[in-house]
Amino acid sequence: MTQHHRTTRLLGSLLLVAAAALTAGAAPAAAGPAAPTPLDRVVPAPASVHPGGPGYRITPRTAIRVGDSREARRIGAYLAGVLRPSTGYRLPVTSGAGRDGIRLRLGAGDRALGDEGYRLDSGRDGVTVTARTAAGLFHGVQTLRQLLPAAVEKDTRQPGPWRVAGGTVTDTPRYAHRGAMLDVSRHFFTVEQVKRYVDRLALYKVNTLHLHLSDDQGWRIAVDSWPRLTTYGGSTQVGGGPGGYYTKAQYKEIVRYAASRYVEVVPEIDMPGHTNAALASYPELNCDGVAPPLYTGTEVGFSSLCVGKEVTYDFVDDVVRELAALTPGRYLHIGGDEAHSTSHEDYVAFMERVQPIVAKYGKTVIGWHQLTGAEPAKGALAQYWGLDSTAAAEKERVVEAAKNGTGLILSPADRVYLDMKYDEDTPLGLSWAGYVDVRRSYDWDPGAYLPGVPASAVRGVEAPLWSETLTDSDEIEYMAFPRLPGVAELGWSPAATHDWDAYKVRLAAQAPRWDALGIAYHRAPGVPWPAR
Repeated sequence: MTQHHRTTRLLGSLLLVAAAALTAGAAPAAAGPAAPTPLDRVVPAPASVHPGGPGYRITPRTAIRVGDSREARRIGAYLAGVLRPSTGYRLPVTSGAGRDGIRLRLGAGDRALGDEGYRLDSGRDGVTVTARTAAGLFHGVQTLRQLLPAAVEKDTRQPGPWRVAGGTVTDTPRYAHRGAMLDVSRHFFTVEQVKRYVDRLALYKVNTLHLHLSDDQGWRIAVDSWPRLTTYGGSTQVGGGPGGYYTKAQYKEIVRYAASRYVEVVPEIDMPGHTNAALASYPELNCDGVAPPLYTGTEVGFSSLCVGKEVTYDFVDDVVRELAALTPGRYLHIGGDEAHSTSHEDYVAFMERVQPIVAKYGKTVIGWHQLTGAEPAKGALAQYWGLDSTAAAEKERVVEAAKNGTGLILSPADRVYLDMKYDEDTPLGLSWAGYVDVRRSYDWDPGAYLPGVPASAVRGVEAPLWSETLTDSDEIEYMAFPRLPGVAELGWSPAATHDWDAYKVRLAAQAPRWDALGIAYHRAPGVPWPAR
């Protein structure tokens, strides 16, 4: 399908859905231009909100005061970069003392704020964001962005006024892992496209970017000791396009940029299945010594590394060693799903060999939940992607692993796979896990999703986005929005705040911000979107 036809279909779908949305319910009454956004109109929902007082108005005299902290100064510069184009104000970032303005206070927060929490106080003299850590301070700045008019996101001067409602927000996350996965293997996305997605994640306090770097259709990260992985294995993609890969410098740039948004990159090398790109690049990785052709289709489960060959583990050791050296984060994802061409005995043997290699290079294993069919390493995390209809025995293996100390990341495909179609008319995406509308993606509780799993075993949630049908940033964003913010809320907000009827109003209020940012979102029926 040509890009022109894809765009035409996408625009047509957007018009149809917009018309449906107008009949789904009246949009909330628009506040007057001078009315500030209520403190509780934020996504994810804050843990505690106490409105009151006159609030603060940003003016040409406003300064961003950061004290002596280098990290606070960096976050202040980030905030100034958001605010200056739309306000037209100078907004100096200064360490000078003063009671007025926007104050970013790092290290002064109480212990209850934890590693990522913050407190935001807004009054007549200014807005103060307080946190114990830089990540918490950055999350507080994201809340401040949402409390300002949506036009603050534009890159040209806007009329304002720039008011922040009065009161206090005290906020900490429910789960430590709040992730999104981007598949760059089925279709390749450039460094700039990945950075754009990172910015979207940061706005909703998502703190993990899981990069799916290898699959049957393409190998996307340079490995010096096995160069044909990229030059040959990375030379195509679904449908036969040119593919691509990241040099080590480009990958490090993604990691650095994500870290500047307090997002940790978790790289994934999927194995022993989903490995045709590697098998095609090096014949010796195949049991018969014969390299298969490159693959540009979408079937799964047909490929496998040769478990019985020692060269397989030399290969894994080299790949893990080089990737671990590029990745400052704690985790390395080894895949492990849909290894249908690998016997159970070989799968268990493979995982017994590979997990210690990950540990040898200082990383902790994450694997898809099929890892629980082997023996997960101590400290390993299993990422559950099953459906409501997944076999009871498979779920029970996950439950038992959780009871025995394996942490879980919840990514049920029929809830949070962002590549699933919203409905039968969605022009992009797949439907093997069913249709996943906005309410279905939001209206579930990670803490109670798998009966029998100890609450302490649930480390968080993650929204995967597979790219069989996606080729550019507009298509990524159309499938991610408006579902991604709901998954972010499941990971951040207290369970007590969970309420679809209240959430859909807050979600609808995000639309003008997405318009200002140029996000090509789906105007889903059932959400009271404001008129454009």
